[in-house]
Amino acid sequence: TTYLNTASKAFYEYCSRRIMTVCGNMRRFQVVGRKAATDENPNPEAYRMIIFATNAVIAKSKFWYYLHQFHKMKKTTGEILDCVELVETKDRTVKTYGIWLRYDSRSGTHNMYREFRDTTLCGAVTQLYDEMAGRHRTRPRSIQIIRTAELKTADIKRPNPMQYAKRNVKFPLPHRVASAKRGQKALSDRTFTTVRPTTFFG
Repeated sequence: TTYLNTASKAFYEYCSRRIMTVCGNMRRFQVVGRKAATDENPNPEAYRMIIFATNAVIAKSKFWYYLHQFHKMKKTTGEILDCVELVETKDRTVKTYGIWLRYDSRSGTHNMYREFRDTTLCGAVTQLYDEMAGRHRTRPRSIQIIRTAELKTADIKRPNPMQYAKRNVKFPLPHRVASAKRGQKALSDRTFTTVRPTTFFG
């Protein structure tokens, strides 16, 4: 029993460490913090950051990481005033996003600009982390997002999003799955059949 409890605890700690990494969809947080108030400075200056993370705990940790680089303050000498998730409302249409970033590789620090098509900015950032891990073997902790923007058609530079920005773009549907809905024809009139359905109508 003691061995099982120890093994379960070790597995839980292993899963907890993996959750702290970038797994799953990214979320956008607005974190506001400042240096702790003192008698000499009762109202310190507050700083606001837009941070992409999987949860609020990682967002606060990133906030102190960046703030410690820019200003001489850290978690022990500061306080978090607000941490709220920014949820996008217009997530029904596909948009093109441009992302400016900086990442650390084995040889040095590099600046990069990428473009992604997605319905939300968080989805585009999730694609960014997945693609940087696959193409450049970049660790999530080595990526720093500098700026993001929703691009217009004239501002698109990369060839992959550019092919979808045409006015007369068409998407062929070689395979169709018709269901028995009102006004639609089903694949088979029978409930049970011995023939495999055909979805290709080339």
